Amino acid sequence: MPNTIAYAAVFQQQLDQQMLALLTSGWMEVNSAMVKYNGGNTVKIPKIVIQGLGDYDRSDGFKGGSVTLSWEDQTFTQDRARSFTLDSQDVDESNFSLSAGMVMGEFQRTKVAPEIDAYRYSKIATIAIAANKAEGGYTAATATILAKLKAHIALVQDIIGENEPLVITLSTPVAAILDQADKIEKFTSTMELKIGEASTKVKSIDSIPLIKVPSARMKTAYTFYDGETEGQEDGGFVPAAGAKKINWIISARKSAIGVTKAEKPRIFDPDTNQKADAWKIDYRRYHDLFIPDNAKDGLYVCVEEALE
Repeated sequence: MPNTIAYAAVFQQQLDQQMLALLTSGWMEVNSAMVKYNGGNTVKIPKIVIQGLGDYDRSDGFKGGSVTLSWEDQTFTQDRARSFTLDSQDVDESNFSLSAGMVMGEFQRTKVAPEIDAYRYSKIATIAIAANKAEGGYTAATATILAKLKAHIALVQDIIGENEPLVITLSTPVAAILDQADKIEKFTSTMELKIGEASTKVKSIDSIPLIKVPSARMKTAYTFYDGETEGQEDGGFVPAAGAKKINWIISARKSAIGVTKAEKPRIFDPDTNQKADAWKIDYRRYHDLFIPDNAKDGLYVCVEEALE
């Protein structure tokens, strides 16, 4: 009997490494070090409250102050899964690892990573719009895009300062328009953006990395299919009715906490699988995005359609 436990452990490590590389929002994963995760569908998010300065008194000395560090329980809203079968006539024990690895890798590349990105960007946009950290009704144009983007950067930096690192996420069509903007070469350069253990070269504006994202992942709202309801059997996601196009998102690097956790894949060989003469692979992934209340000032979103 094949060692399905060993297969599962190897697949989990490989899939987790691949996922970080596939996500255009992978830089948010770095912030997950700030959360406590002990398994299951719950994480603890830190909330810090600090008092400001007071006057020093030459008789009584320092004014008393306090720091409150609390941990808020947050539940993953996204608990997504799929089960796959590989027929024993197509895949045997000798080539199972290679075949299954290709299938699961393609699944993550074409289905899982785009969905996680789309969920994160739409949630950031929703939070920013509700907090009045957004502008709507702007259609990107070469004559105005540079001034508009720099104005939005200034709005964020005016609140959090210029020393707080930022990230700019743009839809690919908008990024192409920015590339053609007047005098853009004066403000752009190439830099390395570190994501986990890997680094990738990206364009930057005023030393702020620019991350291009397919426009299908840059909407303000999505419907995530359950994979069971009639018409939703294929699962996945689609833009929700009334969803707006996101031009760009400006975010302080520490504002968005992206967390994604994969359960160890469950693997059943054909002799164990009771439903079919086939290998069966169960894939399950929790994910979510969290933005602490005191981090909303580090956000600004530009949307093409007018905000309601």
